[in-house]
Amino acid sequence: DGLADYIRQSDGGYVMKIITADCHPYDHCSFVDNGGEWPRHCVHDTVGAAIWPAVFTAAYATSGGSLVLHKGERRDAEEYSIFQNASSAAAIIEVVENLGINDIDICGIAGDVCVLSSLRDGMRLIPGCRFRVLERFTPSIDGGKCLADYMAGAGVDSI
Repeated sequence: DGLADYIRQSDGGYVMKIITADCHPYDHCSFVDNGGEWPRHCVHDTVGAAIWPAVFTAAYATSGGSLVLHKGERRDAEEYSIFQNASSAAAIIEVVENLGINDIDICGIAGDVCVLSSLRDGMRLIPGCRFRVLERFTPSIDGGKCLADYMAGAGVDSI
């Protein structure tokens, strides 16, 4: 598991690791069956909404804090960005402020949808931080074009 290996190899390099996950109700507005554009995915209380065990274990087994946050919990609202979930956004901002974090690395699925939206919102809401994208752990539906274009225009580095 690439990301889990990276987390273990980076032990001590992060004061906090935040895992974010969709946690949709069965009848979420984004699902094709309900007029949305996506197949049913990440339905709460199902395997599809589970956090990959190797990543979860690596996050909690390494030094520094770990925190799990969710988004997409309301059936009538799409939350591509973790910052569109008010409680998750507040938790991230509080962690950044309380721990004096200046650098934020971000990765996930899908780079051109959720990661890109979270990156944009994070840069706007936490302007004092430098954001970097862990591209090798950020697959995109479009092959990475939208994310790469945004990063180039916004001066965001990849590692």
